[in-house]
Amino acid sequence: MTTTKIIIDTDPGQDDAVAILLALTSPEIEVLGITAVAGNVPLPLTTLNALKCCELAGRPDIPVYAGAAAPLVRPLITAEEVHGRTGLDGPDLPEPSMALQDGHAVDFIIDTLRREDPGTVTLCTLGPLTNIALAFSKAPDIKPRVKQIVAMGGGAFEGGNTTPVAEFNILVDPHAAQAVLQSGIPVVMMPLDVTHKCLTKRSRIQKYRDLNTRVGEAVALMLEYFERFDESKYGSDGGPLHDPTVIAWLLRPEIFGGRDINVEVETGSELTMGQTVADWWGVTDRPKNVHFVRDVDDDAFFDLLIERIGTL
Repeated sequence: MTTTKIIIDTDPGQDDAVAILLALTSPEIEVLGITAVAGNVPLPLTTLNALKCCELAGRPDIPVYAGAAAPLVRPLITAEEVHGRTGLDGPDLPEPSMALQDGHAVDFIIDTLRREDPGTVTLCTLGPLTNIALAFSKAPDIKPRVKQIVAMGGGAFEGGNTTPVAEFNILVDPHAAQAVLQSGIPVVMMPLDVTHKCLTKRSRIQKYRDLNTRVGEAVALMLEYFERFDESKYGSDGGPLHDPTVIAWLLRPEIFGGRDINVEVETGSELTMGQTVADWWGVTDRPKNVHFVRDVDDDAFFDLLIERIGTL
């Protein structure tokens, strides 16, 4: 079996945690390391949560690095109202015994891309794109070595979830997002347009409890806590499970649908800051720089999650 080598750049977050578990339980994927960035909660908590996720998956061998504590230009926005004070509210996860690696996440990204064969490493981004933009700025030579970037972020027809037009990951660091989209690297974007079709629902959460495992119960508690905010906001049956779509796309691209389009990020207007301007209908002559995903077989997506997490 050929494996896909990835670096997970993340700001855990309950949905980030499920994405990490999915990656670490999938033999088709080799996780070279996890790099933490400030986002859902401040950096000390996102790094701690990344360590907790590795230990929950029984993978203390995964190196975890701390990265950027603030966006490139703007002050940090966090989302404790969604994820709770710790970022992983819900289950009571033990303090990790594994430690952060020495060195900075940006340097780990650079060193890894220089070490691995060109075109073999995929960057899976689950949070703001600060670490990735910093790595590209510090070491432009690594850009042609990246196979692709699969990013959860943005929205077009769904609008935004943090402002009327901006999705959280992009809004936190719009300047980093725009730099990454202009890098020339192939980008697959998992926006709100697809993640809002991946609703947790009570019957789906119950399947994790039915596993009768510590991990299954932890995931159920995470999702119950996480979904309460979006259920209240949208009036939906369950909350959208955003970040695991990134890993699921690597494993089962056939369950998703989208098209190649141009996407740019607004960085100048306070009214529309962080908007992903997606040229779905091709009304401009701007080059296509993103594979923008809009559709998903949501039952197949959740079946994949329960199949893999059920192995723990």
